[in-house]
Amino acid sequence: MSQIIPIASGKGGVGKSLLSANLAIALGQQGKRVVLADLDLGASNLHLVIGQRPGKASLGSWFTEKNDFREIIQPTDYQNVSFIAGDSQIPDLTSLKHLQKVKLIKNLKNIDTDYIILDLGAGTHQFILDMFLLSPQGIIVSAPAVTATLNGYLFLKNAVFRLLYTTFKKGTPGRAYLDELKKDSAAMQKLYIPQLIQGLAQQDPQTTQLFINRMQQFRPRLVMNMIEDPKDADRAQRIKSSCNQYLGLEIEYLGLMYRDMLQDKALASQLPVVVYKPQSVLGQAIYRIADKVISTPAHEFDAEFNPDSFNGDNFQDVEEDANEDFNFRLSGIDDIVSSGSLSISELAEMIKTQQYEITQLRKENNLLKSKLIKASQQGFKL
Repeated sequence: MSQIIPIASGKGGVGKSLLSANLAIALGQQGKRVVLADLDLGASNLHLVIGQRPGKASLGSWFTEKNDFREIIQPTDYQNVSFIAGDSQIPDLTSLKHLQKVKLIKNLKNIDTDYIILDLGAGTHQFILDMFLLSPQGIIVSAPAVTATLNGYLFLKNAVFRLLYTTFKKGTPGRAYLDELKKDSAAMQKLYIPQLIQGLAQQDPQTTQLFINRMQQFRPRLVMNMIEDPKDADRAQRIKSSCNQYLGLEIEYLGLMYRDMLQDKALASQLPVVVYKPQSVLGQAIYRIADKVISTPAHEFDAEFNPDSFNGDNFQDVEEDANEDFNFRLSGIDDIVSSGSLSISELAEMIKTQQYEITQLRKENNLLKSKLIKASQQGFKL
């Protein structure tokens, strides 16, 4: 069975695609068969990192032309590495319908290879979270900047809550308990997962135990990129501590990568770093990460955990997602500040950035509400 490795980030520009492409090639050089898939739908550019010429075969053409999935798995110039291109030219490709997502997941799982590396988009879109949860060993890429650290934590927090709501399905006592808690958003923000589990255990002990088991299975791995000083590595420990304290989640350290202008030169040459300068500090860091991936035994979620059943294809869930994203932003700031590990200047930088992002989320939320009203007026059942 192939091992799926989703690679995501809470914030763009932290080197997610750089790691995805170079890790795929490093694994291929060690004799592993790898399929590298560009799932940053709507902003697909992974082909530029590996110097792959864009062709007609892509996810966009597969969704629109209904051709054989195997036809879009294209060979590359690199040993043992194949490539699935995304497509930023197809309208609405960023918002796949539930059946499209199910179809994509099934076809990805049927690929005959050793590793499938999924280069996901940045942020916490529901599609990104669901693809990240295809494996309990996904990789989250972050950077020392305070906003990148915060967004890395927020991504994992959203992933945990996605895991929570897909475990406590509608109709279970635990889901009713969660729905009641959501009515008080302020209290919900301050309720950390370890505390939440205690309340859920009283209402729905069987499903709560299932969720506890899945949280024990869930072991995302962290790569800290753009390191400039050894002290920057402390940021990784901050993410780990926050995840453990507030989410009850254990994350694993996979590696760090120093900032290197070499990656810009490699990108301009359309050559991956491990090909352009394999002996560079950055190249060697990627090889160490590849060695850890190979040496780490693969494990999966329990057999009943089925991402194919993740369904949020309705107007109501869209509004809830927007509200939850907004609340997570606020609670994420509270979590990080509570740890006492931020300086005054770091806190000021973070507040400025988050004020802008929260304003954007408010605008998005208002837009979605207007769409709900319009849909209701047109007769759609909400």
